[in-house]
Amino acid sequence: MGSGEAWSTSIEQPSDHAAASPCRLQVQDTFVQPPANPTEAKSTIGTMDYAPLSARCKFNLFLNQIHSPSTFVSAAFQATLDQAQDQWPEYGGGVQGFGKRFGATLADTESRRFIQTVALSTILHQDPRYFPSRKRSLISRSWYAVTRVVITRNDGGDNTFNTSEFLGTLFTSALQNSYYPRHDRNFGETMNRFAGALSSDAVGDLQREFMPDMKRLFRKHAPKEIRKIEEELPIPADDKP
Repeated sequence: MGSGEAWSTSIEQPSDHAAASPCRLQVQDTFVQPPANPTEAKSTIGTMDYAPLSARCKFNLFLNQIHSPSTFVSAAFQATLDQAQDQWPEYGGGVQGFGKRFGATLADTESRRFIQTVALSTILHQDPRYFPSRKRSLISRSWYAVTRVVITRNDGGDNTFNTSEFLGTLFTSALQNSYYPRHDRNFGETMNRFAGALSSDAVGDLQREFMPDMKRLFRKHAPKEIRKIEEELPIPADDKP
């Protein structure tokens, strides 16, 4: 995760807030221009203050996502869209059909988060967090973001193949055969869900990469009244602009 951070990977030292709160899926968004001297850059990056997440912290990440309002809003939106497109017609229509689609969508999300963020990342010693790019160009940052589905960090801070993402997505796609309508319980549909989930995580990583920029832009131009309302909303601070 993807799929997929709370400790700054930029060259400067993380802030006190980031150091005190490492259990976040998005690391501190701090960009510092790398040194012009390649040798200096290499030595500086090699001594970055990286701290792996404990198994307990990975589990806390999962718990925080469970209670996040965005989880339920996203599931409700997807269920509404699926019902409008007559996805899973076996579930029927009306409130009952919506409830079944909402439950299935929520089960998809939560099971994959647990398998990837907690189980596999702990067993395989991989980091489920998203580390923002230190690149500047739009294309470079976009390429970096979408490739985080394939590349992640291990608990030592080194890049590695994102086994947690691929195995977690595959396991979850197979698990969905236990509660999806019978028509969707076949190899082809399982692989379609697998590919779709990877694509969704790539889009999610693009959002993580550029959302801080969008938040700063919003804060710069939003009227004071709007900012005051935003600050009072009962949503996690990390999700606010």
